[in-house]
Amino acid sequence: MPVRIAVILAAGMGTRLEQQGENQPKGFLQLGEKPIVEESLERLSRAGIEHVIIVTGHRAAFYEQLARAHKGFVELVHNPRYADSGSMYSLYCARELLQEDFLLLESDLIYEQRALDALLNDPRRAVILLSGRTDSGDEVYVEANGPQVVGMSKNRHELGNGIAGELVGISKISRSLFVRMCTLAAPVFTTTLHMDYETDALVAAARGHPLHYHRISDLLWAEIDDARQLSRARKSIYPAILLSESRRY
Repeated sequence: MPVRIAVILAAGMGTRLEQQGENQPKGFLQLGEKPIVEESLERLSRAGIEHVIIVTGHRAAFYEQLARAHKGFVELVHNPRYADSGSMYSLYCARELLQEDFLLLESDLIYEQRALDALLNDPRRAVILLSGRTDSGDEVYVEANGPQVVGMSKNRHELGNGIAGELVGISKISRSLFVRMCTLAAPVFTTTLHMDYETDALVAAARGHPLHYHRISDLLWAEIDDARQLSRARKSIYPAILLSESRRY
């Protein structure tokens, strides 16, 4: 079955962006003519995704307006505990709507179209996307044993020698992998909601479920968490993406 659904995690408060993060969700940062989350929606539609679930939190009204503009394509789920929870709890809030394989993305990403195409064309059902070295300053390194993921950390020294690349923040999650992630997360949520979907839930689930990686060494992409990353994205990465895609498509 082709993947038809995508989930965008958009509940975060953007505290490291200070006033910009307070005034609007990170997905509504604008580097071109449209907010970056709307550009992401366009790329998802172009890739064949039929339905997008956005998990909201901070400044949810921005996404309510976006959903009205994309009625039938975008559906919202709200994380009422966004201020004191992590990304896995946001994903957990959408669990009743996720009964099949799906793409998982973060809202504060800019990326090339081929990132989506590569994952959707990969025959494996549970795959995370990796890039080569970015020097972005906030890298999540992924350790692999052969084709399978065994660890992730922002501290490279916590991992072994088998570093396969850097986590992009776009993943293809199989239904069985997601069930395992939720099963492992549920008891944790009885004491804390602070659990990340990648370094916590995905890594734990991968100990009992195959999780593969797809690496695009020269992929152009950026995550925007703070002012330095925003400046880097605006000055170099975003223009390079536009140039690359004008040549490819």
